Amino acid sequence: MPQGISEHIGTRVRIARNAAGLTQVEMAGLLGRSEHWVQDVEAGRLTLDRYSLITAIAELCDVDVVWLLGQPYRLRRGGGSLAHAHIPALRTGLRRSGLILSGHPGLSPHGAHVDVQSIRAQCTKANTARQAANLPKVASLLPPLLEDLNTALLLNDGAGEAARQEVLRLLTDAARTARMCLNQLGYPDLAWVAAEVAAGAATQLDDPITKAGVAWDRCGALLHQATIPEMLAVAEAALRDLEPLASARAPQREALSLRGALMLRCAVASARHAQSADAWARIQAALEDADRLGPNFHDLANHTVFGRGTVAVHAAEVGVEVDEPDAGLSVVPEADIESVPSRERRTHYKIDQARAFKKMEKLPQAVITLRQAAADAPYYVYGDPMARALVSDLVRTGVPSQASTLSALVRNMELVH
Repeated sequence: MPQGISEHIGTRVRIARNAAGLTQVEMAGLLGRSEHWVQDVEAGRLTLDRYSLITAIAELCDVDVVWLLGQPYRLRRGGGSLAHAHIPALRTGLRRSGLILSGHPGLSPHGAHVDVQSIRAQCTKANTARQAANLPKVASLLPPLLEDLNTALLLNDGAGEAARQEVLRLLTDAARTARMCLNQLGYPDLAWVAAEVAAGAATQLDDPITKAGVAWDRCGALLHQATIPEMLAVAEAALRDLEPLASARAPQREALSLRGALMLRCAVASARHAQSADAWARIQAALEDADRLGPNFHDLANHTVFGRGTVAVHAAEVGVEVDEPDAGLSVVPEADIESVPSRERRTHYKIDQARAFKKMEKLPQAVITLRQAAADAPYYVYGDPMARALVSDLVRTGVPSQASTLSALVRNMELVH
């Protein structure tokens, strides 16, 4: 039997339950489950395959969701550790960015001056790697990019306010890219630091669209830590600020897009808290904004890639979390996922599509879909908690027609010791 994520979670659930002073019977009652269910989870016989369940256990036992998941996963084969090797330098760059933005005295540049055009080109490379779901490349590009931005801010005194504003916009952009990369690699605390660096730069810019984009990233960081009330507070505040721009007679397209993207964050949050009606209502609200923007609209400029296809991506996750997988795959009719110009978003959809197929007992389709996702974005898939949980569960269930594919996924995810 593969000693995978579910076994690690089971062990951690037992530790957390004991630390909280709960018996298996008490935990079962509080979760609305049976004692046998808790026993199976702790023994590794049952996979925790939904964030809603993992979040409920974490809240009940007052432990961190990321600890419960056992992240980060430091894969050894095939260059899997490459991204993690850049984390110390990325941490240093973000720390210095925060100090510089706060106006801390006595700081000096760590490098020579780099012109803004070159820095902008670096940002473009990082964003391209982000949307390609190439986490090792993103992680390698970010530390030098952040230091060039830090240097530009420190040496900006004679360049004028317009030049400083441009550097702040680029720093906001780079920090937002860092937030996504760090969340996906399993460093939620550092991802929050990145989100706060972006927020610090956006505050100095004082632009409502930029602030809304940063709020979207803050929500992403908070979702990874399962702090749902705080996430909803951030999202609702940003939605209130956007409303005059999005509801005007001639609404700003960026405002409509960011309103829709924030609605999708709220939909996922509601789904993870088992609030099915609210989750689907948020999906429908986002879909209305996507339809206003047109079938070919995708918001790459604000990182969200918001559009009709991205609504379908989030609907798939909502469907799995509220145990309505068929609705999640069909609620956005005629959604063209392959037209979404982001491999990261398309890969996210395939992971949740595979999870939905498993719940619908279409096991071979689940394996094939996950294999396709891994072929397109291996590091993204191999390090995704729900993808790893799905593989562990499929191995226990057994899919004879896809045995070799499952074995390859197990090896590449390093679910055996």
